[in-house]
Amino acid sequence: MMQQNNNAILHIDHLQKKFGKFQALKNVTFDVYPGEVFGFIGPNGAGKSTTIRTLLGILRATGGTATLFGKDVYKDSVSIHKRLAYVPGDVYLWPNLTGGEIIDLFLKLGNTKHNSKTDEMIKRFQLDPTKKARTYSKGNRQKVALIAAFSTDADFYIFDEPTSGLDPLNEEVFQKSVLELKKQGKAVLLSSHILSEVEKMCDRIGIIRSGEIVETGSLSDMRHLTRTVIQFQTMQPTPNLQSMKGVYNVTLEANGLTTFSVDSDKLSTTMDYLSDKQIVSLQSTPPTLEDLFMRYYSSDEGR
Repeated sequence: MMQQNNNAILHIDHLQKKFGKFQALKNVTFDVYPGEVFGFIGPNGAGKSTTIRTLLGILRATGGTATLFGKDVYKDSVSIHKRLAYVPGDVYLWPNLTGGEIIDLFLKLGNTKHNSKTDEMIKRFQLDPTKKARTYSKGNRQKVALIAAFSTDADFYIFDEPTSGLDPLNEEVFQKSVLELKKQGKAVLLSSHILSEVEKMCDRIGIIRSGEIVETGSLSDMRHLTRTVIQFQTMQPTPNLQSMKGVYNVTLEANGLTTFSVDSDKLSTTMDYLSDKQIVSLQSTPPTLEDLFMRYYSSDEGR
């Protein structure tokens, strides 16, 4: 189903940001739609946080446009923030207040009250809200911000490295809670370097490199850019496999099986060749987001 730009909650068009002579954002363009989790990925220093700070109206863009709900993110930041929930990757709290008091304060700042959803999220994340914030670990500080965000009835949620410091069980709680937002038709921008998390949750992905979006699309759209790994055994030898187009890293393993990787568009030809050699066993591993990500970051362009 094709989505139109005019129903995008977030619309970013050729966004640029300079700090003096340094250009942190050169060309960032993407949209986020209602009922969509958009994964925003890239290593530290690629421009993820600068983009998010610009969306929040903290930084003013040097060029291009960014709108939320059709409004300019910088000029109309006050009205935009009423419909927005944001969780940063490192949460600083008031040390003398309890977790519960801080959650209520966050909600009050967003014109929301402590509600049944808040109690449910406290239970889900297993936070003790009676303890002072100074006693909290990094993971518990994250939980406070996440509980407040998930208790808010916003239209757009921005999570910037939100599971930093959370254990695997709470990561799962986070993922489940985001998918619930999606079902309610909310729009979510998830910035993360945990590729497995992005792969599980995101409908579409934008990869940022040195201040530019280098690829946008669904994971299935991007599969063609990556390779499938095949492990097999055949009755007859496969001498021509190594020289076939689109086939890489042919290796005979200690267990007697042979592995290789193959470009997705050459998979069918390769399978025909192996079939002729009488396949005894075959296992294929589909390409991952990590493969795609490494494709952009393993080149030596200043990295």
